[in-house]
Amino acid sequence: MPDAAPAMAIATPAARFDPRSLVERPVATNAEELLAGSSAVEPLQHNDSKSGARIERVRIDGEWFVAKWLDLRGDWTMRATGDLGCKTLQLWEAGLLDALPACINQPIVGVAHDPADGPGGYGTVLLMRDVGSYFVPEGDTMLTFEQHRSFIDHMACMHATFWGFEDRWNLVPVANRYFETSPWTAIAEAERGSDALVPKLIAKGWNDLPTIAPNAAEVVMPLANDPCALAFALEATPLTFVHGNWKLGNLGSDDAGRTVLVDWEAPGPGPGCGELAWYLALNCRRVPESKEATITAYRDALERYGVDTDPWFDVQCALALLGALVQFGWEKALGGYDDELAWWEARAIEGVRYLP
Repeated sequence: MPDAAPAMAIATPAARFDPRSLVERPVATNAEELLAGSSAVEPLQHNDSKSGARIERVRIDGEWFVAKWLDLRGDWTMRATGDLGCKTLQLWEAGLLDALPACINQPIVGVAHDPADGPGGYGTVLLMRDVGSYFVPEGDTMLTFEQHRSFIDHMACMHATFWGFEDRWNLVPVANRYFETSPWTAIAEAERGSDALVPKLIAKGWNDLPTIAPNAAEVVMPLANDPCALAFALEATPLTFVHGNWKLGNLGSDDAGRTVLVDWEAPGPGPGCGELAWYLALNCRRVPESKEATITAYRDALERYGVDTDPWFDVQCALALLGALVQFGWEKALGGYDDELAWWEARAIEGVRYLP
């Protein structure tokens, strides 16, 4: 295994984000306007899609696109993050997606929302280039070292581009990302009679954690129920703009070596290490190097893109690793007490000392 990321994985440093440079994007008034000229429609679904959103392939002027309906009534992830106005719609309309560095390929080309359908959380439609051939294949196959390091490098490039990000658009707050998979989400979805599978698994995992890993549960269960102390501690460290769901089901690599990044449904200000910890927790079985080596690679990439990490990185990273078990203690419990859960348990116990 090479000691450093391959040359092709390194992105071109981007200019720092300047909100004054944003140009607002138009929004179509309904799906019919957005999809005008479509000649074929195919239902589309894949195993990594957990939200329940409706997704279709549509052919327009001889080219295939993907249409995705985002609707608070059917999407439990929107409800869980408090996305009442559709954050993807807000990103598009504000022009924020155009400020991404060149190493990120985000495929959205148009958005529609019918005001008669209610606020943005009800019936927003995204039209995206069909980038399905670039996605990481589903399954348990290990990533190549080159692709993994490319994802980490491009994550760091995006974070460096938006370093010091201030939320002027009412995006997803830090605390909301820790409520997304909390016991409260499971309770709320059960109360409304939701048939979504993941909230049921969240309920089971949190219920099982105290028996499977009592030391981990003692640390993370109070924070899973009330993550405010964790959010306050993280907000005392430098923040950037985060995607919010950097998992392999949302990632790919295109022919130019860019990272394809979809599902912009939990974006907003956040700790870069929090995005990294999410990646490490959800993709743990497919990452081809140790978590420690990946963390070092991310930190080195931030430095390469001009971010001074000395004053704050160790504290934010410790809190973010604790936060990952606050988000995914339920998921780790479903696999039983193994080396993976033991690693996160140890990091949670280390991280809790940085709470106020």
